[in-house]
Amino acid sequence: MAQRVAVLGILNKRNGIVRDVALHPGQSARWKNMVVRLRACEATAPWEEEKLTGAFVQLDVQGTDQAWRRVFSGWLYKESPSLNVVEHPVYDVWPKSCEMTYPAGPGAPAAPVTSSSRSSAAKSGAAAGARARASTNSPAATPGTAEPPPPPSAAESNAT
Repeated sequence: MAQRVAVLGILNKRNGIVRDVALHPGQSARWKNMVVRLRACEATAPWEEEKLTGAFVQLDVQGTDQAWRRVFSGWLYKESPSLNVVEHPVYDVWPKSCEMTYPAGPGAPAAPVTSSSRSSAAKSGAAAGARARASTNSPAATPGTAEPPPPPSAAESNAT
């Protein structure tokens, strides 16, 4: 996860100031009496159909009694801001991006496997039985392989 970088937007609702913070997972940033920690960020791979960008964020705010309180801990999604919302009267946090590297994408589909050898299973029908007997009686036939039957002679062709 070290190569991942998330950009989080932070809004101070009192004065309307927006600040963008770039963090690696495990890093935190302090702004006045607020600390935001990025625990993880994820983005779907470019070849995925549904695009999602998420960040696991923790938000701690210092109260008037100088005690720190965790006001939010969870996943935030760029594409669905209403799915999980930081509910705080002063601060709002949302993910803007998550840059990360991906393993090699799925390759091209493999070509269908074709086999030149025929099945050694028994065939149904009289013609198939004759071919099977001819191939097993052939001196050139080796076990496990079947040769195609020889073409009919002219006399056999005229007889039918």
